[in-house]
Amino acid sequence: MPSTRLRRGLGCLAVVVSLHATAAAQTPRDPLASSRAALIEGATIAAPVVAGEIYVPTHSSIFAGDGRTRIDFAVTLSIHNASEKHPLVLRRIDYFDGSGRLVENHLTTPVAVRPFGTVEIFVAKNDVRGGTGANFVVGWSADGAIAEPVIEAVMIGDFANQSYSFVSQGRRIDPTDIPAR
Repeated sequence: MPSTRLRRGLGCLAVVVSLHATAAAQTPRDPLASSRAALIEGATIAAPVVAGEIYVPTHSSIFAGDGRTRIDFAVTLSIHNASEKHPLVLRRIDYFDGSGRLVENHLTTPVAVRPFGTVEIFVAKNDVRGGTGANFVVGWSADGAIAEPVIEAVMIGDFANQSYSFVSQGRRIDPTDIPAR
């Protein structure tokens, strides 16, 4: 009798877990959820006076040892509005793999970031779609003179009782290299 109850209980648990996993898979993830306080909700996005694109090399994985060992990393992309007085408009946050293919577009519409606000995009350690040559391209603008944003990626991982972390700084890229959007 106890084993029958146990089997029923485990069967019910499996159904609940399956339903939760299905619901989670169908719910679109909001990549800006953790940064909502840094955004200016309902901001009117004016025509840009200044704009730029910044390339940020990242790594969701690296090879170690003899080249057969892969170490996976969690990646946090941080986009800092370096202006104390003016909002920063983010027009694109695109994540590419090492082959140059778009993995994920993190913005569907432009967003305005508060002065000194920070937007963060997180790529989980088990998300290895970017591979060893992953990168982000961040497009930004402002409706007046503004300090260029500070954009960097922090990668953190572990392997064989060792922890690894490093930072990658964003670099301005030539706007002539950027496809029209």
